[in-house]
Amino acid sequence: MAWCSWLAACGDDTGVPVDKNNSGIAGADDIPVLHYSVIRYFPHDTTSYTEGLLFHKGSLFESTGSPDGKPHLRSVVGMVDLTNGAISATIVLPKRYFGEGIAFLNNKLYQLTYKHQVGFVYNADDYKLVDSFFFPSAEGWGLTTDGTYLIMSDGTNTLTYIHPADYSVAKVLHVSDNKGIVKRLNELEFVKGFLYANVGYTETIVKIDTATGRVAGRIDLSSLRHEASVKYPHILDMNGIAYDSTAGTFYVTGKFWPNIYEISFPH
Repeated sequence: MAWCSWLAACGDDTGVPVDKNNSGIAGADDIPVLHYSVIRYFPHDTTSYTEGLLFHKGSLFESTGSPDGKPHLRSVVGMVDLTNGAISATIVLPKRYFGEGIAFLNNKLYQLTYKHQVGFVYNADDYKLVDSFFFPSAEGWGLTTDGTYLIMSDGTNTLTYIHPADYSVAKVLHVSDNKGIVKRLNELEFVKGFLYANVGYTETIVKIDTATGRVAGRIDLSSLRHEASVKYPHILDMNGIAYDSTAGTFYVTGKFWPNIYEISFPH
């Protein structure tokens, strides 16, 4: 385990001024930018093309993709060893599939694929494949659950709620802020009635009001990307957000990032 030696500076290194009223940080578009601090960081496998990150029964799980042009990479799902960043690779998809977001619900593990419009369902005890399902979106990106439905993103501003019993669409949520629609919603996490989403190809996480679809806050993690790129210059965009309900903290990382960061912010 590696501890953050620059902890004192992490929380103030968000690149925007702190709101003196302690209500967050006022962004240029009046969407609150949530002040965060880094608690510690852990190793992360720099060959992991991260597509999903979550906690389940106290353990951190990660799913990865296998992009074209990188034949050595696999789409896997497994538990992350926080001492060295290795993924146990409990599930390995056939090479024709590109793995995306994951979620645990009702003792099952659900996994999206990128462009095949199919999701896979596994028994959460032994990770054996038990079912598959079709989803109508052209692409699958992020996946989470509110405890009742599966909630998926597809790279647009639309989030789709799916019945886990028959995989029918229960409802859709269109996400916007005061400038308009918010595109490229990616990895998702549901926490205390709000959805947190990585915005694809950026270092931004948005906090979404599930009642309205409006963005209620932003987290700017560009300083973490800079830190990661100094350690390993081949990193790609941020992707991966997991909530540790025991500690009340979030774990974030990105594609090929050398670290997983445990961070804290008001939520």
